[in-house]
Order: sequence, then structure tokens, then C-alpha cells
Amino acid sequence: MTAISFDLVKTGPTRAGNLHTLHGSVETPCFMPVGSQATIKTLTPDEVRDMGYGLILANNYHLYLRPGTKVVESYGGLHKFMGWDGVLLTDSGGYQVFSLSPLRKMSDEGVTFRSHIDGSEHFFSPELAVKYQESFGADIIMALDECPPVEGSREVIAAAVARTHSWALRCLKAKTRDDQALFPIVQGGLHADLRRRSAEGLVAEDFPGYAIGGLAIGESKDQTIEITAETTSVLPAGKPRYLMGVGSPEDIVRAVGAGIDMFDSALPTRVARNGALFTRQGRIDIANARYEGDKNPIDAGCGCYTCARFSAGYVHHLFRAKELLAYRLATLHNLYYMRRLMTEIRQAVIDDRYDDFARDFLSTYRTTDEAVRLNQKRQWLKDRNSET
Repeated sequence: MTAISFDLVKTGPTRAGNLHTLHGSVETPCFMPVGSQATIKTLTPDEVRDMGYGLILANNYHLYLRPGTKVVESYGGLHKFMGWDGVLLTDSGGYQVFSLSPLRKMSDEGVTFRSHIDGSEHFFSPELAVKYQESFGADIIMALDECPPVEGSREVIAAAVARTHSWALRCLKAKTRDDQALFPIVQGGLHADLRRRSAEGLVAEDFPGYAIGGLAIGESKDQTIEITAETTSVLPAGKPRYLMGVGSPEDIVRAVGAGIDMFDSALPTRVARNGALFTRQGRIDIANARYEGDKNPIDAGCGCYTCARFSAGYVHHLFRAKELLAYRLATLHNLYYMRRLMTEIRQAVIDDRYDDFARDFLSTYRTTDEAVRLNQKRQWLKDRNSET
């Protein structure tokens, strides 16, 4: 077979399909847990697999810096190194370079950056980004792109679109392995015409799938969905569509309605380690005093290990005591929640009741206040940018 194939079992504005790779098949719409450094934090590969995940994401930037490409190669690739026998996607590292913006310098040739670990200087070109990802051996690899700041001027974003397109073509030319699929990344900020220009140019090259980048980095949720829908209207129906970095349950529900097949985000695992847990009614802070002594599960009806074995009051205690088990139990719960959500989404699409499902979900799921969310997002990016 080819590196990947994709077939739709339900077509239309909302889609359900099957993504086939050499390491297995994945039902879409799907969510990818993020294992940037060859691990889903606090969990084993078997635990991730047992929850029903067949596809996870690792990151070229982080693995290039530590442990290094030579180390991973010595194990026979990333699958063997991390003990994962399912499908793997590696990001090119373009977003990580963007998020550490004070430490990098862009040019048409590539990007020079300083490691956030030790300050050492490094260089990524499109060719090197492909070379490193080929050495890791992921099933799907990403083209190097320039992710401009959402508040950038039109001129800055248009230049990023042109550079991203040029780099995608160079990645395609540099690719040597037939058992990996290369996805380019559509850029264009919040400018609908630039998004269309980027998408149309990449579609003309007939890649096996397409990603949408540069969103969920500070704009409003409505803007995210509006630009996503604008972009998917240009992308081919028979290829998988991947919205990068989106992991809030409400955003996923809306983005599936805009025609997206694949998602990834560190958000479910990151917020879990901070005590923010997903429930049917929305996100809760398990460290809040209201959960002290609570003998109920975190989320009634949830079938995860955490809810089946422990009370909300016990998990509350673990977080207040800063016990390591707290982070594992919270991560297990949030990833189980995400997997169950994707299963329900897919079934609703197949059953032709997605509009009703989405309306019911969004009417009962309490979201974080938009102003608070945007401030938190900007602070998170600022904190990351200040790391050395």
C-alpha cells in the first residue's frame, strides 16, 4: 500500500472516514494526544492504546534537541524508541520555533534558533526538517512552515504564506521515503483571501493530506472556526484535513462542523496536570475546596479508570498534597473524556444527527470566559517565550 490512504464513510459538511497507514488504521474525526518528547506525560503507551487511541503526535523540534536524531536512529526509529506500535505523526517544529520567537531568526533559507534547553544555536531548513523526521520514521510528517503572529500585519502574514509555500515545495522535493506521508500547512492568519491563496497553491501540488496552522494562538474562538471553514472549502474532499493545536472540547465540536478530520493539542493533558478536568458540564478545578470530601466520581457516568476507582474528593486530596498520582489520574480522565467525545462525534456524523448533537453539547458545556481565556493564552505564550 501507499504511505497512507483515506476513505470517507460519510461525506458532507461533517465527515467520517478511515485513515489507513502501515502502522494501522484510525477512525476520523480523531484527536491525537501530544507526546512531544516521545511520551504522553505520566502515561505508558499501553494505557494510551487501551483508551482507544491509535494515533499520537511527537515533535521534531524537541526530539532533535533531546535525545537527538542519532539516538533515536540507533533504536531503529521512534516507534521502537518509545514502545509505540500505533500510528505516529511528527510535527516539523515550526510552531515551537515560533513560540520561542525571541530566540530565532527567519530567512528564506530556513530558521536559526537557540535551544530553550541550553541556549545553543541550531538551524532548520525545510530539507533538514524532512531529513530528521525521516530518521524518526513517523507515518505522517509535516512540512516546515512559518507561523506568523496572529496580530501581525497583512504584509508580514502574506510573506509568511509565500515562504510557507516555498518551503512546502522544498520539503516535497527533499522527501525520500515512500512509507511516510508529507502534509503541508496552510497559513494566512485571519485573512480569508490569504488562507484561500495558501490552500489553493498547496492543493495544486496534490499532497496526501493538508493541515491548517496558525490558529488558536490568541484569536477568538469564532474567528478560529470562521477561518477554518473558509479553508476547508478550498481543500479537496478526498484528503484528510488536520486542524493543528486545537483541543478544547467545544472547539473540536465546532470544527468538525467545519469539515475537520484530525486534531491535536497538549491542552487536555496540560490542564489535567493543573487540576482542570473535563466533565459533561464543562471544565472543573478539582483543587477547589468544594470537592473536599466529595464521595462522587469526577464525572458521573464516566468509564475511565479514575472515575471507576476513586472519588472526586480523593483526587482533590492528591492535588492539594501534590502527590504524583494526581497527575496520572487527571491525565487518564481527560484523555478518556476526549476519546469518548470523538467516538460520540463520529457516530453522530454517521447517523446524520450531528447538528443536533453539536447543539445539545454546546448548550450544556460550560466554557471558560472568552476574555479570561484570551488573557490566559497570551500569558502562556509570553511565559513560553521568556524561557531560556
